[in-house]
Amino acid sequence: MKRDFTLYEQRILESLSTLSYRTGDLKSYLKEITLSVSQLLQINWSTVTLCQNGFEQVLASSLDFEGMDQLFSLHGSVTNTVVTTGQTLTVEDVRQNPEAGEVPGGYLCYLGVPLRTAQGETIGTICSFNRQPQQFTDSDIHTAELFAERAATAIDNYHLYQLQLQFNERLEAEVALRTAELEAAQTKLMEQERLAAIGEFAAMLVHEIRNPLTTITMGLNYAQKQLQIDLAQERLALSISEANRLNRLLSELLTYAKPQVAKLEELELSTWLQIVLISIDGLPEAQGRQINFTRTFEPIKVLGDRDKLKQVMINILRNACEASPLGEAVDCEIEALESTFVGIRVRNQGEVILPDVLSKLGRPFFSTKPQGTGLGLAIVNQIVKAHAGRLLIQSDDSGTRVTVQLPRIRT
Repeated sequence: MKRDFTLYEQRILESLSTLSYRTGDLKSYLKEITLSVSQLLQINWSTVTLCQNGFEQVLASSLDFEGMDQLFSLHGSVTNTVVTTGQTLTVEDVRQNPEAGEVPGGYLCYLGVPLRTAQGETIGTICSFNRQPQQFTDSDIHTAELFAERAATAIDNYHLYQLQLQFNERLEAEVALRTAELEAAQTKLMEQERLAAIGEFAAMLVHEIRNPLTTITMGLNYAQKQLQIDLAQERLALSISEANRLNRLLSELLTYAKPQVAKLEELELSTWLQIVLISIDGLPEAQGRQINFTRTFEPIKVLGDRDKLKQVMINILRNACEASPLGEAVDCEIEALESTFVGIRVRNQGEVILPDVLSKLGRPFFSTKPQGTGLGLAIVNQIVKAHAGRLLIQSDDSGTRVTVQLPRIRT
């Protein structure tokens, strides 16, 4: 069929000029290409396909058909011939040229143009089918190749755009992570500076209070020796007891305010803990209570500050003894938790600690004891953290378990 080529070329230019590619609407753009090719070549059906790893996927079609989103095997098809050779293929009548490959049922004529990227890679095809035999002119082929170039560029740009989006998302996530880490570091630094300032102030305050308190205590002790009246003795004893309690509070406050710097040495836990337990036996809280120690057969070593960890264990064991009824045992054992940590667990059989109280244990100035300062466990937590360890407290019907987890030395 003859065409008015001036009009034909004008229609090609009009079709190309109306195409407007937006990275977020690739399928609509490619569908416009298939419609333009079918219209300009006066052919029944055109598709744009993406071909990878022996399969093709229809990205756009001038006709809607069932299964557009499926993958189709390229093996034995005319499309495979185009992808394999990287060259345009025309088949006027597949019945006369079966060696070119198979076409969809009901179609006899085929024009296939490869989609090539700027790097020369064939990524797909524009395939046109007609139900009747048809001979394609050089102008027809040139027209299909023009649209194939547009389609290839659009697909390539779309993939680059998607890669850019993924890169941007990863970059934003990385920036957000680094920003959060920086903010956390700044917050931690500010907290450390604040605690250092509080520590200095607390040390000064303790010093200023302790001096007059010592004088007051000395005066009370002198008065207790001089006065023999029973009522005066009772009041003086109470005053001295409160002064001593205030002095202990000041000592604990000063300990809590100071940074916990551990002087690390290699400790074999079982041997070290047996020595600590000897000190526990002499405490008033341990009287009438048995402490069962289960040691490990294999040596387990940690890097620890001998004296500070002793302070931790004395505090925990003293609390356990106070919580246990007379005659009940307190269990102490060493357990290998994982390849990098070891736990020292102390269990008493006292009353269950309620969850709302359990969550507050270890906070400064929170205590369940009438005369407690609320700094004992807080200091324990500080020391454990200074050893890069963890303090865990659990309580249920089987008792209360306090576990000190410390990094172990692998032998």
